[in-house]
Amino acid sequence: MFETRLTRMLGIKYPILCGGMAQLAKAELVAAVGNAGGLGFLIGSSFRTPSALSDEIKRTKGLTDKPFGVNIGIFRGTQPERVLGLIDTLAAEGVRVVETAGQSPEPYIERFHAAGIKVIHKVPAVRFARTAERVGVDAITLVGFECGGALGNDDVTTFILIPRAVDAVKIPVVAGGGVGDARGFVAALALGAEAVIMGTRFMATTECPAHPKFKEALLALQETDTVVVERPRNTHRVIRGEMVQKVLDLEKDGAAPEEIARVRGDMVGRAATDGNLNLSLVPCGQVVGLVSQIKPVAEVMQEIIQGAQALVGRLGQASFIPARTSA
Repeated sequence: MFETRLTRMLGIKYPILCGGMAQLAKAELVAAVGNAGGLGFLIGSSFRTPSALSDEIKRTKGLTDKPFGVNIGIFRGTQPERVLGLIDTLAAEGVRVVETAGQSPEPYIERFHAAGIKVIHKVPAVRFARTAERVGVDAITLVGFECGGALGNDDVTTFILIPRAVDAVKIPVVAGGGVGDARGFVAALALGAEAVIMGTRFMATTECPAHPKFKEALLALQETDTVVVERPRNTHRVIRGEMVQKVLDLEKDGAAPEEIARVRGDMVGRAATDGNLNLSLVPCGQVVGLVSQIKPVAEVMQEIIQGAQALVGRLGQASFIPARTSA
């Protein structure tokens, strides 16, 4: 019922992707998403060496025979040799899809495609989507202002970005930001997206490797409990907390980006291992206000798909009586 060009391209059952979430995108979570019919991404920057990434890919393969991908960030200072080494690792391990983010993947497109790897490039604005299509990526992820983690500086919501992008490019578009249940999933498809990508909803799952107190704390958050920090060079939406306030104070005082990065440390970091959201900057989308239960990934996925089927049926009958859903 929800087959799209992207599900065919990636060989998955449902057009639902799990974004690469710093230290949280480990084998258990990525494999669970694959086994439930979607596709998850390990995150290459979480591993110090290509061999460490190779080990995690092997662990993931031991937990699923379904497709999964790897996120490769291409940022200022990223050494081309590291990116090329990661591409060689993916090729050797048979990974067939990569999510790139940051700067244009143009220098690596031929290398990816020669290895049989599909490239989904994540961008925060339509102008970047056009460029990515021109340089040869296979699909685009557009992240709106609501999304957790890295976002652009245009402050445009997913509801506007997706139809604009669909009108602007011919390749498949993935919607990111504001999707956490069946309603958001159906809305994204109605806007023209051919898949959605979720991060925040998957943080509150049984298979997410974060401390139980970390996941429980998410359930108490509202959509107003996130804030945007580190504009304009490293713009992120994160959960409000003591560490975030330190960053905001440094920004107010005009501190250099290097000083801010030193103070904040790694994204997620100790917050995930110790269960205290005040210890680190924790990327999180406004959709956290819809998350009310910690559930297995398979249950989250089935609720979205079954809820979406019911919504599509109701809309097809022109019945607009709201149906209750649970996240």
